[in-house]
Amino acid sequence: MGLGLFGGGVGISRWLHKSGAKITITDLRNPTELKESLQALSNLKGITYHLGKHWAKDFTKTDLVVVNPAIPPNSPYLALAKKNHIPLETESNLFFQLCPAPIIGITGSNGKTTTAYLIAEMLKGTKRKIWLGGNIGKKSLVEKVHQIKKDDIVILELSSFQLEDLNHIKKSPYVSVITNISPNHLDRHKTMSNYIQAKKAIIRHQGKSDYVILNLDDREVRQWSRESRGKILYFSHHKHSYNGTFIHDNKIYVSSNGYKRIICDISDTRLPGNFNQGNIVAALTVAEIFNIPTSHLAGVIKTFSGVEHRLEFALNVNGVKYYNDSIATNPVSTIGAINAISGNLHIILGGYDKQLPFDELAKVIIRNYKRIKSTILIGATADKIESALLKANNKNQIQNHTIILKSLSLEQSVALASHLATSGDTVLLSPACASFDMFRNFAERGALFKKIVKTLLK
Repeated sequence: MGLGLFGGGVGISRWLHKSGAKITITDLRNPTELKESLQALSNLKGITYHLGKHWAKDFTKTDLVVVNPAIPPNSPYLALAKKNHIPLETESNLFFQLCPAPIIGITGSNGKTTTAYLIAEMLKGTKRKIWLGGNIGKKSLVEKVHQIKKDDIVILELSSFQLEDLNHIKKSPYVSVITNISPNHLDRHKTMSNYIQAKKAIIRHQGKSDYVILNLDDREVRQWSRESRGKILYFSHHKHSYNGTFIHDNKIYVSSNGYKRIICDISDTRLPGNFNQGNIVAALTVAEIFNIPTSHLAGVIKTFSGVEHRLEFALNVNGVKYYNDSIATNPVSTIGAINAISGNLHIILGGYDKQLPFDELAKVIIRNYKRIKSTILIGATADKIESALLKANNKNQIQNHTIILKSLSLEQSVALASHLATSGDTVLLSPACASFDMFRNFAERGALFKKIVKTLLK
């Protein structure tokens, strides 16, 4: 149920087909919309497709329904399956039940992907086979589960949707990393309390031999230590930790039972921004569990240049720098990007409405009006962000505030920003919103931004 536009159901369909299952794929989208996913399955024979609508009989006359995490739990078709005693399953749940290797799970509102990639690079120092997957845009690991050995290490980025499902089978990772918590996906979870409870599944079913890695600087996350049965390690920008990783006097320290050692200077990293420093120390805390040589860890920190669409430098055109931060799908992430880049800014904001508040982001923009020269608003949330900006401006009674413009397309947004920007300025795509109102995902949005920027060279 739910093939998805980006291969979300392709991996599990291939694995089920290879395992001998008789498969029906059902999705509300039509074949044209699902073209790429269907093409990826075109070589598999015997699959039945019911596209453009769901058929009730598919949920009453079957042995199992495998549900895409994006499907809302209150779907009437899921209720129909439950009424007929049809078991429900998800790809991530199946993987957790089948995987023989220890799993490192990373969740949080921001920084999950960068932290996951950093952990993967650092754990190469163990000389063990490393598998990276989950909600990260890479190919499904369930297809590879038969190749995974018990001595390998699996790293999974886990969304609140996946964790909500994982809670049903009462499983949590061997190592659980929580980067931070801020409002996100409230269109699905409705309240922050529900969102937090979904996230807590990552620690809820751990045992005493498992590990929990918590952000000591996050008020919500550090309180999770009260509910954890695992061994607790912390990471922090500035607070000394008895067991964990922290930054002090521009140096990164790892502390184990009070014994401290320096990994490297924080200035050695190629990643911009305090939030990326948090990602680095989170990853290092995981690496400490596996006793990786300091030289390898320092080498990763000094050479890792980031992940595509995550505050990614795109181009310098006539002295104006263009940054692609399309992954910024909530206001906190955009605030981090604003703080990471110095100098004058022109920010492109807006997109799909996840029912998140923009008040704090608006305050940050208005407070920095002397260097945030323009905000260009786009998509379904343009009016909402504009209202938040005007409210913040009136409250602060600032006369010469940032220019606020509305745009009909990303092309027009880049054109407006490039017209306003002068040499030394930065144009930043950091939408603070998901992309689904205009794009298939954040990666498509970021790719188009980079393509548009390249045309400015002509």
